[in-house]
Amino acid sequence: MHPMINVAVRAAREAGKIINRASLDLDLLRVTQKSARDFVTEVDRASEQAIIDILLKAFPQHGILGEETGTTHGRADSEYQWIIDPLDGTTNFIHGMPVYAVSIALAHQGVVQHGVVYDPSRDELFTASRGGGSFLNNRRLRVSKRTRLEDALIGTGFPFRKGDDLDTYLEMFKKVAERCVGLRRPGAAAIDLAYLAAGRYDGFFETGLKPWDVAAGSLLITEAGGLVGNYTGDSDFLHRGELVAGSPRIYAQLVALLKPYAHGDRAVPTASPKRPTSAQAEQAADDSAPF
Repeated sequence: MHPMINVAVRAAREAGKIINRASLDLDLLRVTQKSARDFVTEVDRASEQAIIDILLKAFPQHGILGEETGTTHGRADSEYQWIIDPLDGTTNFIHGMPVYAVSIALAHQGVVQHGVVYDPSRDELFTASRGGGSFLNNRRLRVSKRTRLEDALIGTGFPFRKGDDLDTYLEMFKKVAERCVGLRRPGAAAIDLAYLAAGRYDGFFETGLKPWDVAAGSLLITEAGGLVGNYTGDSDFLHRGELVAGSPRIYAQLVALLKPYAHGDRAVPTASPKRPTSAQAEQAADDSAPF
């Protein structure tokens, strides 16, 4: 395992200890509201600080982008940036629903190189390094082999912030639901993406995601043989606020359904992870077809 992944795993497990201890007595948890239906707890903050302390002790020249602290820690001018979600699925956590995870990724010049998603309630550790494969507790992962959307189980997330376009999302939901075998919404994107890499889902889509929600999980998927992009199948999903992913054939079919809902008027960031274009996705889907 790459030394940088080793450090990220140590940080994720330390955060997991904090989360597991707090889960034993949720009645004592202090919860504040960042915005309507968007919560943060003392556990989110303590977990993020523990992660940052471990990462910066090992790599003091690196930058940090954390969900709770932004870029206030580390070197803002570094080519290396750790992207952290200390507790993805906070709403689940505060209700005692054990679907949440720690997500840590390292980007170099805007391209994600390493990713860790850790589910502390199940002790499931998902790891990936660019070019090195994707793993669950040291077992190699591959995305599912399903090729028809009609046979696919799809993950998603519902809009919940004030100002989110729920009506448009419901149109998308209906389009996909009418085609696939089932839709699931556990409420933690990092878990969803890790499950896709493990073949538990065949595809995934969501609007309104942030870089810390998807950075690690997206690498898990591509290193497991899947594809990730925005709703047009292009590569700027990390900062786009929309993401579609899946095994190659399922990905291509989801892109075809979701392309009309792409936010084409948004600016494209100058540095974003390099992923297959929609044309490349279609070619990959053809290449992956069974003989």
